[in-house]
Amino acid sequence: MTSIMDAAESEYAPKFAPFFGMAGIAFAMIFGCLGAAYGTAKSGIGIAGVGAYRPDLVMKSLIPVVMSGIIAVYALVIAVLIASDIAPPPHTYSLFTGFMHLAAGLSVGLAGLAAGYAIGVVGDMGVRCYMQQSRVFVGMVLILIFGEVLGLYGLIVGLILHSKS
Repeated sequence: MTSIMDAAESEYAPKFAPFFGMAGIAFAMIFGCLGAAYGTAKSGIGIAGVGAYRPDLVMKSLIPVVMSGIIAVYALVIAVLIASDIAPPPHTYSLFTGFMHLAAGLSVGLAGLAAGYAIGVVGDMGVRCYMQQSRVFVGMVLILIFGEVLGLYGLIVGLILHSKS
């Protein structure tokens, strides 16, 4: 006769399997928020420079900061989805599911890190150039959108990986 705990652990669902799901949550949040923080900080430096000379342009210059914040929301979405699949011990959590959740967290986190870097660099120089020439604004926003799409691609891959687990 086997107990509930013995039945919960098998070759495909060892006790340490939820570690990989938790690591996916951590990687998504850490890397995604690092990207969002870098994008916000780097763009904020440019906005501060613009605000000293042209305070009337500050509100339109906040677009990169808002776009950086969305990167952190992508990471939060995948972290909540992964966390909803992890339950206390009577629930079985397979090693396959753990690795899929780890891959989902890494894809969202690392794509968010890259997107935040891109948004930060473009946001900093874009708002500074916008201060000198207002025709640059549309081009800056288009490049920011392409940077944001990098994070969205990571979210889409993360959602696909999560759905396969």
